[in-house]
Amino acid sequence: MFDRTPNPPRPADDPVAPQPPERMMRITPMDMRQQRFKPAMRGYDKTEVVAFLTEAADDYEHAQREIDRLRGDLMRMEALLAEHRQREANLRDTLLTAQRLAGEVKEAAQNEAKLIIREAQGRADLLLEKAQSRLTEMEHDVNELKLRRRDAEGSLEASIQALYRALEFIRDQDQARNEDRVLLHRPRQNDQPPQQGAWQPDARGEERKASS
Repeated sequence: MFDRTPNPPRPADDPVAPQPPERMMRITPMDMRQQRFKPAMRGYDKTEVVAFLTEAADDYEHAQREIDRLRGDLMRMEALLAEHRQREANLRDTLLTAQRLAGEVKEAAQNEAKLIIREAQGRADLLLEKAQSRLTEMEHDVNELKLRRRDAEGSLEASIQALYRALEFIRDQDQARNEDRVLLHRPRQNDQPPQQGAWQPDARGEERKASS
């Protein structure tokens, strides 16, 4: 009654593999109901045979409907499984892409951080070098200013000493002149008038000698 061709096994790792061809049904429930047998000697009771065939046809039809329903459920499940498999593959690809991008971003961030640190270190070294050079220049300027101040103080002190000596000299000269003038204008001890014809000292000459 049925084609007993065995179905090829599905691959164990692919539950959504193509379905094998359906078995061709050589008899239908209607055939079972309409089937009539020829009478024969010592045959079966026709009523019982018809009743049995009718009941078998009903069970067969019910089984066929159940098979069709199960086949439909299987197709829906296989489609749903395929959809889930596709989603899983997409998620796996997305995860791999995200991991790859995260690695690339991390590597780029590390390289950028190293570059920033290197540039900052270079700028810091340059600023430190400039500051050190400026400090050296300032120390040189301070030392030069100290030398100039020492020279200025020495020159000022020498000028003050020279002025002091000049003032002392002028003061001594003035004092000497004053003393000479006092001596010239001091009254004589001999009050007798000089005799006529006698020599008399010239006051002007004496004053000239004193001034010289």
